[in-house]
Amino acid sequence: MRLRALALIMLLGCPWSAQAEGVPPPRMPTAEGGTTKSAPESLDPMGEQEEFVLPSGNIGCIYTPEGGTAVYVPADGGPELACDRVEPLYVRAVLSGNGPGRLLKNVGDPSCCSAGPVLDYGQRWSAGPFTCLSTRKGLACERDDGHSFFLSRARIEAN
Repeated sequence: MRLRALALIMLLGCPWSAQAEGVPPPRMPTAEGGTTKSAPESLDPMGEQEEFVLPSGNIGCIYTPEGGTAVYVPADGGPELACDRVEPLYVRAVLSGNGPGRLLKNVGDPSCCSAGPVLDYGQRWSAGPFTCLSTRKGLACERDDGHSFFLSRARIEAN
């Protein structure tokens, strides 16, 4: 009994058994396939990520608000809209808070698509500076300043 108590005291008192200090926070995947630091504990996120998928199940999107969330902060701080197209080749289109839309053809973390909510054909989705329109021809998303991307099985483009 005394030996167990002594072992427990030594284990709890040893610096290597306590929380590791100076260890960087875990890295999280970015839309570009790289990594970024997880959100600091002091971050007060503006909201939660939102997801939607098109009826075909071939395109799915994740919106991250400005300031990120408790588990993900975009490299530029957000907001960010990232949409993945699965077929015929996996592609990710990204709109961040500024700059042109980007197409990423070598995605390191393919994770599309959630089961819902479904953005039916003819419906619009909007959050932050982004608006998307779902049609039978594909998904068109635009930021307030006109930068955009379009995804479909037949065509991908971003500006």
